[in-house]
Amino acid sequence: MTGSHPRSRIIAAGVVGNVLEWYDFAVFGYFAAVLGRHFFPAQSPTAQILATFGVFAIGFLMRPLGGALIGAIGDRHGRRAALNISIVTMAVPTVLIGLLPSYETLGILAPTLLVLLRMMQGLSVGGEFTASMVFVAEHAAPGRQGVTISAVAAGAGGGLLLGSGTGALLNAAMAPEALADWGWRIPFLFGALVALAGFLLRRHMVEAPSRESHAAPLRAVLRTQGWLVARMTGLAAFAGVAFYLVFVYLVSWLQVVDGIPPATALEINTLSMALMLPMVVLGGWLADRFGQFMVMRAVLVVALLATWPLFTLMHHPEPLMIQFGQLGFVVLVGLYLAPLPVALMRAAPADLRCTTMALGQNLALGALGGCAPLVAAFLIARSGDEMMPAFIIMATTVVSLAMAFSFRDQR
Repeated sequence: MTGSHPRSRIIAAGVVGNVLEWYDFAVFGYFAAVLGRHFFPAQSPTAQILATFGVFAIGFLMRPLGGALIGAIGDRHGRRAALNISIVTMAVPTVLIGLLPSYETLGILAPTLLVLLRMMQGLSVGGEFTASMVFVAEHAAPGRQGVTISAVAAGAGGGLLLGSGTGALLNAAMAPEALADWGWRIPFLFGALVALAGFLLRRHMVEAPSRESHAAPLRAVLRTQGWLVARMTGLAAFAGVAFYLVFVYLVSWLQVVDGIPPATALEINTLSMALMLPMVVLGGWLADRFGQFMVMRAVLVVALLATWPLFTLMHHPEPLMIQFGQLGFVVLVGLYLAPLPVALMRAAPADLRCTTMALGQNLALGALGGCAPLVAAFLIARSGDEMMPAFIIMATTVVSLAMAFSFRDQR
C-alpha cells in the first residue's frame, strides 16, 4: 500500500497511458499503406510508403522535445500533472486523425494537418513513457523495480498488440474496399475509449514521497548531465531501432518486399506482440535477480549474432518461417525492454530523474527508432537490398553494447 492507494491501482494508472500512446502509434504504422493512398494519392506505392513513414518519423522526432517539456513538468510540478497532460495531448489528435478528410477533399491541407497532428502525438508519447516509468518505479516495493516497471513496458506492448489486433480484426471482418475507403478510421476513433479509462484511473493519483524540485529542470540537465544523456541514448538505441523495424515497419515490409497479404502480416505481428508481454515481465524479474546490465549485455551479444539469421527467416515465403524469425526478436527485445528503464532511472539524479531519463530514452526511441522505418524504406528503394533492416539493427546493437559497458549495476 502506498498512501491510500494500493500499488496495483498505481501500476494501472501508469500502464493505461502507455496502452493508449502505443496503440495510437501502432495503428498509424500498421495502416501506413492505406494512409498513403488517402493523403499522398498522386505518387507511386513506394513513394506513398516513404511519405507516410516520413510523417510517422516526424512524430517520433518530436519525442525528445515532448520528453523534455513533460519531463520538466514532472520534475517541477509532480508526476501526476505530467501524466495527465500527456494523455490529453495524445487522445485529441488521435481522434482528429480518424476524422480528417482526405487529399481529395482538402488538397494540400490534408497532409499538412496530418503532420501537425502527428507532431502533437509525438510530444505526448515522449513524456508519457518515461514519466509513467518514473512514477510507477518510485512507488515500487524495494527490490522489485524491475518487475514493477515491466508492467508499464508491457502496457506499451499491450497497446501495440491492441493496435495490431484491431487491424487484423478489421482486415478479417471488412471487405478490402470498405477498409481502404473508411474502415481505417475506426481504430483511431476507438482510441477515445482508452483515453477515457486513463482519465478515470488518474484522477486521484498520489505523488511519491516529497523530493527536491528544480525551477528550471531542463536547463539543469543540459548544463550538468549532457554526457549521461548521450550514454543513455546509446544504451536505448537497440530497443528503439529493433522494436520499430521488427514490430511496426515489418508489417509494411512483408507486404512490399515479400508480397505477404496484409491480413497475414498483421496476424503474424499480433501473435508476436502477444508473446512479447510475458518476455518483458521475465526481463524485469531477471533484472531484479541478476542486475539489469548483466541481462542487457547478454541480450545484445546474442542480438549481434542472431539478427541476420532471424531476418533471413522473415524473408522466407512461408508464413510459419516468418513467424519463427519474428519470435526470435520477441525474446531479444522483450528481455531488453524492462531492464532498460530500470538502468536509466537508477543512473539519473533523483531531482532531475524525469527530464534526464526522458531526454536520453526519447532521443533513442524517437530520433533513432522513429526514423528507422523511413531510413530502411529509403535504403531498400535506393540499393535494392531487402536485408537493409538487419544491417541497421546490427550497427545499432554495437553502439548499445559499447554503452552497456560504460555503466555499472546499482543494486
